Amino acid sequence: MTKSAWLVFMLFLSGCSDRPETTGFAGLVGDRDSQTQVPYLQPGPGNRLSFPADFGAHPQYRVEWWYLTANLETAGGDPLGLQWTQFRQAIKPRPVDAEPPPASEWPLEAAWMAHGAVSFKGRHHFAEKLARGDVGHAGATAEPLAVWLDDWQLSGPSGDGPWRLQVSADGWSYDLFLSINRGPVAHGNQGFSAKSASGEGSMYFSLVDLQIEGTVTLAGETLEVSGQGWFDREWSSQFLKAGQQGWDWFALHLDSGDRLMAFQLREDDGAFRSGTWIPAGEGPVALTPDQIRMAPIAGQGGYPRRWRLEVPGYGVHLEVSAPAGDYRNDGLYRYWESPVTVSGSHSGVGYMELTGYGN
Repeated sequence: MTKSAWLVFMLFLSGCSDRPETTGFAGLVGDRDSQTQVPYLQPGPGNRLSFPADFGAHPQYRVEWWYLTANLETAGGDPLGLQWTQFRQAIKPRPVDAEPPPASEWPLEAAWMAHGAVSFKGRHHFAEKLARGDVGHAGATAEPLAVWLDDWQLSGPSGDGPWRLQVSADGWSYDLFLSINRGPVAHGNQGFSAKSASGEGSMYFSLVDLQIEGTVTLAGETLEVSGQGWFDREWSSQFLKAGQQGWDWFALHLDSGDRLMAFQLREDDGAFRSGTWIPAGEGPVALTPDQIRMAPIAGQGGYPRRWRLEVPGYGVHLEVSAPAGDYRNDGLYRYWESPVTVSGSHSGVGYMELTGYGN
């Protein structure tokens, strides 16, 4: 890591170190910047999504991310998994309609981090990039869509048409076109997704039916790929609640045409669960904690790689399995990010993210 990247990361951390961990999610509500008296905003059940604006940045919220996972196949039929995520961490809140400070002043109101990964034939390739905001190196706009960190770019036209995602790292790269076959799916209460029984949470929506085509280059070999993807947008001014140790998240494309998103936040005395059942050709159904059953079956290196996931009220009884291999994203924050296959009452593919295990 370069000295400049390390500096950005230390400043990134400074944005979330001014309050003790015991305040949890709720401790951030109403927090203000001491110089401008601009408050951080915090979403709640009364908030609503707005498009296309919510594809862009929310500078008055403390943290947000854009997140793509994809289950693809090569022309020869080999499965290939792919991830891209871009994070924004506010250091100073700013209303969305306020002009950013001039780049010539080298402002530091936000730090950005991006992750990219390719999983193919048991090998997991991962890269991480860091940048400061408002000086041209990283940012996000809604219309036309543009989310970038240096040469890693997600872009789209103002109207209909495919998005393009370009990521290049040491020894691998991908260039993909994403066609959106279904409008945004709001999770939770019309987009407000609770993350604990006491009601803390975030705004959260997904594009669950993306058709993807393009190329992936590994070790000098360029592969034609195609398949399906899942795109998430989430933002909040709250972090993990005190006592929450990490999370387990699943996004599944079932061969029946149904879709399922489910997660749990592990707590000292159990877990808080939530999810969305998206039947083929129908609207989404918000799942309550008591409608979801989730338990690990087997693990590797401290990470459970096989899970039992059930939504009995909708006849969903699944075993979710990661392929052989080590799928840790070994960056500044280590976590597991792998493609999965689904068996049981339904077959299919998807992605699994696990955090807070081991050291």
